[in-house]
Amino acid sequence: MSYVGVGVSPGNVPVYHGTDLRAVDRKVRLAELILRFLVVVNGMAAAYSLVQVLRCGLSMVRGSVLLSKSLAWLILSGDQILSYMMLAALGAALQSSIFAKFSEPELDWMKLCDMYGKFCKQSGEGIASSVVACLSMVIVSGLSAFGLFRLYGGNKGTKISAGW
Repeated sequence: MSYVGVGVSPGNVPVYHGTDLRAVDRKVRLAELILRFLVVVNGMAAAYSLVQVLRCGLSMVRGSVLLSKSLAWLILSGDQILSYMMLAALGAALQSSIFAKFSEPELDWMKLCDMYGKFCKQSGEGIASSVVACLSMVIVSGLSAFGLFRLYGGNKGTKISAGW
């Protein structure tokens, strides 16, 4: 039996190499890096959203809500980049949590949720809130795409009487 101790709590992790037993101290685990990546990306998205809220509030106070094409492209690009980063971080965190929940014998990953139930519950709640945040960012990205392509429409100077 051999395992590398990925995702196990800090400290000495016994690793079996044939008949030789060695204690290996690994400071950073893969699961920790993935969860940190998820937290950093979600923090970046929160900061970006705060900047966008301030920009929208400032433009409403000034009374100029209409966007220029270059600013609309910049906003759409930022929304797209953050949406994809959040999706990538969420996918990696889900993969890591599935390994922790159900194990992966081919990669020598143990079932960690049997030993660390509270941690798995809390990380599951964090991943669920990240799913909501990622879906919200996808919706915001769609709205910014609508705002951009509205500027390229053929009837941008006409008054719309019904609908939005």
